Amino acid sequence: MEEPGTPLVAMSRVSKAYGGTLACDHVDFTVRRGEVHALLGENGAGKSTLMRILSGDVTGHRGTVEIDGEPVVFGGPADAQRHGIAMIPQELDLVPGLSIADNIFLGREPHTKAGTLARQKTHRATRELLARTGIALDPKRAVGELRTGEQQLVAIAKALALDARVLIMDEPTSALTGAEVERMAEVIGELRDAGVGIVYISHRLEEIGRIADRATVLRNGRVAAGFTARDLTVEQVTEAMLGRPVQALFRVKHGKTGGELLRLDDFALRPRRHRPGRREPDGISLTVRAGEIVGLGGLLGSGRTELLETLFGAGTPGQWRGRVCLAGREIRPRSPRHAVKLGLALVPEDRRIAGLALDHSVRANTVLSVVDRLATAGLLTRRRENETVAEVLRELNVKGALADPAGTLSGGNQQKIVLGRALLTEPELLLLDEPTRGVDVGAKAEIYQLLAAAAARGIGVLLASSEPAELVGLCDRVVVLHEGRGGQELDTHDAGEAELLAAAMGGAATRGIR
Repeated sequence: MEEPGTPLVAMSRVSKAYGGTLACDHVDFTVRRGEVHALLGENGAGKSTLMRILSGDVTGHRGTVEIDGEPVVFGGPADAQRHGIAMIPQELDLVPGLSIADNIFLGREPHTKAGTLARQKTHRATRELLARTGIALDPKRAVGELRTGEQQLVAIAKALALDARVLIMDEPTSALTGAEVERMAEVIGELRDAGVGIVYISHRLEEIGRIADRATVLRNGRVAAGFTARDLTVEQVTEAMLGRPVQALFRVKHGKTGGELLRLDDFALRPRRHRPGRREPDGISLTVRAGEIVGLGGLLGSGRTELLETLFGAGTPGQWRGRVCLAGREIRPRSPRHAVKLGLALVPEDRRIAGLALDHSVRANTVLSVVDRLATAGLLTRRRENETVAEVLRELNVKGALADPAGTLSGGNQQKIVLGRALLTEPELLLLDEPTRGVDVGAKAEIYQLLAAAAARGIGVLLASSEPAELVGLCDRVVVLHEGRGGQELDTHDAGEAELLAAAMGGAATRGIR
């Protein structure tokens, strides 16, 4: 193993312009052997451009890149890989239909002297690489059969097969469960101990102090701040990313609400299938008033998603019991279309699977739920469609053109499109499931402002989130679910994150209970 702490990569005064826009502006960035250096910033801050320069994917930049103290010029990713630099993108570049071994050695398959594929050698090498990531999988197994966390580890094994000394990891935990995140942290620690330098890009700020050694924050293409990660707080990095205090993220709670909008009495959902680690809602009672934001707290698998999906008609009405009233009338949504007609709208947990048609345009995705309202005599004119979508994009500050495929937009802009489509239905009640998952802190601030504005217009909001700070900062009240049951209700004017976490784990909060 090489000596820990020795400078491995040094990028000095690196600049890259696209047209008249400087994506990176005189950025200095270093990676040492045996360290994890977190690279943070909003979407558009310059992180991706800087790392694409380091990985050889972007050329024609100014400034210098040094490896082991020697200047290098990359003509493409292959040049960077020859210097031991590998990048694992957020959207993994794995082929689902191919085996693990074929994915790891794709384009570099070893051959026998007779010219045939050396399968046994490939499988043996794959097992050794997988062992370095702490998993034992059959090399012949198709990647598409693996869980997301396993696919992430396969991607790391693929990078290690290139003898990577510098590993760039872009949002490696964004789609992982809590247990998978813990395993990923262990693997990263083992790679660090082996002398690998790691660049760690993440929107999960709470991970940084536990996983990283140093952190650099980019804002508007420049270095805004540098931190020792172990001393870093979420408030510090958020302020560095936004250029304003973290308190500015959340709305001012005036406590002014209208009449009761939603009432659940003893709501329960019969299990559709056994799902280990997940609980169906059982015996939940809660209310949401007009103009009020009510949070749904609880640990992973506590039943929050199932509750919201069932309220939105994503299931058979006979599968649940209890009483659901909206604006004083009892309702029983039969389908999402029926729920929209009743005055409900849902922003689902996974925007890429349940919220968007990624190959379709921004325009088509935005008007998907309101085509019948915009049509005249059954016909929807392109002019009216364009005017409607353009207004939504302007109001929500979406960076993207009407004709752009939704899948090409950043996570924050994709989420704003899903939220904009929900608001276009003019709902009485807005259901939100992890509305800021996988988006940068700037997009979070914009989404929070949109939700505050919706509440100010009298829309009721029921919001499920895994982030205690989000629930406390944004919501008027939080109903905490524990193992599928409605446990405690906390008033966020009095209770904080500690009380919320205690209630989520089945303990008693000491303040703010109603």
